[in-house]
Amino acid sequence: MTSSSLDTELINDLPPQLANNRAYWLGWGSDDDVLSDLPIYRSGLPQGMLNGVLRARDVNIDTAIQRARAALDGTSWLWWYNPADSDPGVADELLERGAVEVGTVPIMAARLRGKPVVPLPQGVRIEQARTASALKAFASIYPVPNGMTTADVDATTAVELARNGRHELQLRYVAWLGDVPVSCGALSISNGVAGIYNMATVAEYERRGIAAALAAELLAEAHEQGIPVVTLTASPRGARIYQRLGFQNVSEYRLFKL
Repeated sequence: MTSSSLDTELINDLPPQLANNRAYWLGWGSDDDVLSDLPIYRSGLPQGMLNGVLRARDVNIDTAIQRARAALDGTSWLWWYNPADSDPGVADELLERGAVEVGTVPIMAARLRGKPVVPLPQGVRIEQARTASALKAFASIYPVPNGMTTADVDATTAVELARNGRHELQLRYVAWLGDVPVSCGALSISNGVAGIYNMATVAEYERRGIAAALAAELLAEAHEQGIPVVTLTASPRGARIYQRLGFQNVSEYRLFKL
């Protein structure tokens, strides 16, 4: 097998990447297991991506919807669908029962060959968030870019502090410009792969190369941990950064709202 074909085989091996995605999101308030047929997570935060259903396998769809609505009542939430992770007919069954497809997110993956080299913008330092105060800084960055407000920072901080690492090794990082936290990102290691999550940059500090430098730091950490493949889901803007770092589209999630 050539190096190129091995790379293709690794980045297109979806099950570990899908399991990594479930492991990360179940950290947002859930007693469900990564192998659950109907894993549901609830952060309680007012953002649809932070509450939801991750897949439905071998379950009656009406029962699944009933359980999801009961578990997620009072929140904004989404239902994730990928045909390699859920029963093939789930998307159509959701639509038949009044669900609205609100979008898709690409699943991207990269084969790590070494530490990426991305210049660190002047005055910026990147540090792992290891203390309660550093986690509060981490949690102060992503609410507004994710459609929440600064009033949600205390609740977001509480959720970050409550994550117990039951399914993953999660390493959270903050990029600082002087004493100001300006960008954040998390590396979640499980199921033999590393996932990048919760990348966000404060609006006034975008387009300075900070996010790219932070993503490169996460990739360097994954390399240090001996992980061969990194996976993520991306926004259109984020996808351009990740493509420059060697990521390729390997699949997608369809997102539904009920």
